[in-house]
Amino acid sequence: MNNFWEEKNVLITGCTGFIGSWLTKELIEKGAKVTGIIRDSVPTCNFNLLNLSKKVNIVPGEIEDFNTIKRSLAEYNIDTVFHLAAQPIVTIALKDPMGTFRTNIMGTWNILEACRQLDVKRVIIASSDKAYGTHDKLPYDETFELLGRYPYDVTKSCSDMLAQTYFKTYGLPIGITRCGNVYGGGDLNFNRIVPETMKNIIQNKNPVIRSDGKFIREYFYVKDTAGAYLRLAENMHKPEVKGEAFNFGSEEPITVLDFVQRMIDISGKKNLKPEVLNQAKAEITTQYLSSKKASKILEWTPKYSLNDGLKETYEWYQNYLK
Repeated sequence: MNNFWEEKNVLITGCTGFIGSWLTKELIEKGAKVTGIIRDSVPTCNFNLLNLSKKVNIVPGEIEDFNTIKRSLAEYNIDTVFHLAAQPIVTIALKDPMGTFRTNIMGTWNILEACRQLDVKRVIIASSDKAYGTHDKLPYDETFELLGRYPYDVTKSCSDMLAQTYFKTYGLPIGITRCGNVYGGGDLNFNRIVPETMKNIIQNKNPVIRSDGKFIREYFYVKDTAGAYLRLAENMHKPEVKGEAFNFGSEEPITVLDFVQRMIDISGKKNLKPEVLNQAKAEITTQYLSSKKASKILEWTPKYSLNDGLKETYEWYQNYLK
């Protein structure tokens, strides 16, 4: 697959976002011609920190605007679409459900319909482990029902099901990613656990845990995430891949308290202690994934252990927060 992306015309929604920026970097390095639909220009975002703005075709606009998407696909003769653009913050979804529904659900059906009309060859839709909602059995695998209940989770369930509909009804060549909690350098949403904890540690402040610290999650390094997206797209020609959803994660479940302590240990600042607030509401308490399907069908495994990913992440935030 070394030459797979050479000269391919790729559209990425959310290319300036956390995951999107690393995916854009990977594709450019592999020789792809990348186009991005960008709503807001944020000078300090990872996309600009990686100096990507002059290396991609930029289309100003919103994914809620169908005509912008369709024009972008046509004018740049797009071969492959990675749909990552979304309102990704659970707390914002609780405060502004309508805005989150509009971006995450309407944005997805616009992408799918435009790709259907213009016969795009590959469409990768970013779902999430949150699309599953809550199940008693663990780990979650791809046979589980999508049972999102809270606003953000519901948008991911809906987007996922819309993608499945476009494959089943129209034969649109889609692949769906359901990733665990993604972390790594370049995430500047400081109300998320990793950026906030890293910032506090670097500033010699005790990290804050909003839940009771007993929630169990898995944390998935962003460079592995970008690699997973690429591996899925590269295998879309296979009948056992097209139209399918795949879980991607670290398969290293850990409590929030232990995860925060792991970051403290990596920093070497033994004087710091987590402060547990126990204030979290409308969140799933225990959730982690099985990535066996991706391992078997895509021959995919993560390259980074949790410790290795956190070490790189800590170094990134040290440099960024100098």
